[in-house]
Amino acid sequence: MMSEAEQPMLLQETALTSKLVYEGIFIKVRKDTVRLPDGQESIREYIVHPGAVAILALLDNGKILMERQFRYPAGREFIELPAGKIDAGEDILQTGQRELLEETGYVASEWLHLTTSWPCIGYADERIEYFLARGLSHQGSKLDHGEFLEVFELSVPEAIDWVRQGKINDSKTIVGLFWLEKILQGWK
Repeated sequence: MMSEAEQPMLLQETALTSKLVYEGIFIKVRKDTVRLPDGQESIREYIVHPGAVAILALLDNGKILMERQFRYPAGREFIELPAGKIDAGEDILQTGQRELLEETGYVASEWLHLTTSWPCIGYADERIEYFLARGLSHQGSKLDHGEFLEVFELSVPEAIDWVRQGKINDSKTIVGLFWLEKILQGWK
């Protein structure tokens, strides 16, 4: 028997018109007129994003690879998991492998897809695919042009504590770390 939360509801909105408002190098902004479930019309403005992959890179010593990076829109540095956008037509595993090597200099012999999350459902279609990467070996980093970051190792308990302290406050990293904590406790 399905719980009340699992039962389908008739909440679908249907696009009537769709207008491209802005097209940048990697995001687009759209403004759609939609038909609501009650028959009324409304406007939906949203960002079209190619999606991203975040990597929980677990070293043999039990620590994970983390990055410190300046994020221009927020005007500050953040501590994050290695991650990057999915290129057009690219398989998500290939994205993870590419980003792990580019940003950290590591390759992994074992990859496990964990979950998909949508971090900004009210105004963007961005999704983040999470992978656990093990069997790491260092090959040398190959940062993208204009990309500057510091890579470091952090124990999982310390990373979780940094979330509690507010030192780690990037949502994709928090989601990933909580998944990793549960996996290491034998969950899934």
